[in-house]
Amino acid sequence: MPHNPQISSNPSKLHLFPDAEQASLYVAQQIAALIRQRQDQGKSAVLGLATGNTPKLVYKELVRMHQHEGLSFSNVISFNLDEYYPIIPEDKHSYTYFMQKYLFKHIDIKPYNIYIPNTDSSADRIPQYCRAYEHKISGFGGIDLQLLGIGRNGHIGFNEPGTSFHATTRLVNLHSVTREDAQNDFGSITNVPHQAISIGIHTIVQAKKILLLALGQKKSDIIYQAIKGQITTQVPASILQSLPQAEYVLDREAGAKLDEERQ
Repeated sequence: MPHNPQISSNPSKLHLFPDAEQASLYVAQQIAALIRQRQDQGKSAVLGLATGNTPKLVYKELVRMHQHEGLSFSNVISFNLDEYYPIIPEDKHSYTYFMQKYLFKHIDIKPYNIYIPNTDSSADRIPQYCRAYEHKISGFGGIDLQLLGIGRNGHIGFNEPGTSFHATTRLVNLHSVTREDAQNDFGSITNVPHQAISIGIHTIVQAKKILLLALGQKKSDIIYQAIKGQITTQVPASILQSLPQAEYVLDREAGAKLDEERQ
């Protein structure tokens, strides 16, 4: 599938596709290739997974590959980036529910290899739980491939503007923009949680490969800032500029401002 080469002054690779479907297919193919490579080696594939509208087509393609091309997820261990707090896994707004709906219930991943932050517990237990989540990730040798989306304010996971690049898994306060963007899912802004548990930026950047997928015109401004602006905690995704293992995968609309500069 044709795509444009990386921006010459940027250490991260940039892939621009005509539409969201082609961008998503590329990401799904990268994930599938890793899974198959690890299977050939007799090893597990540790995936860091994201939620929201952005990865839906990726998961749809992975399900298709499982059902029609024999792609097995039996060697996959998955860690989700984040989850609202407080929320129970059965809530239709939870990311546990999302992952089951769009991916897990359609494939052969072993249930005991699925890790999603569980926020159905008291606040005083959260720090210990977050440390245990970090230990689980490191115990499997870290994340082989991390799939990321990007918020309109530049967040990755729920690492909001101002988050330290050294942050690990923890309870976070959600930015007003993040809550606004979630209000359609929850019915109204008053129903959107104010907090979440999120894997930290320090954990994300240790992944052996990182794919940031951004789709649609609404992401074009922040994508430009994240890729071409200064590396700053005010745009958490900007840290990816410094990582040779990070790739940006964009549809034409999300990459519009970058495309304009290159013409």
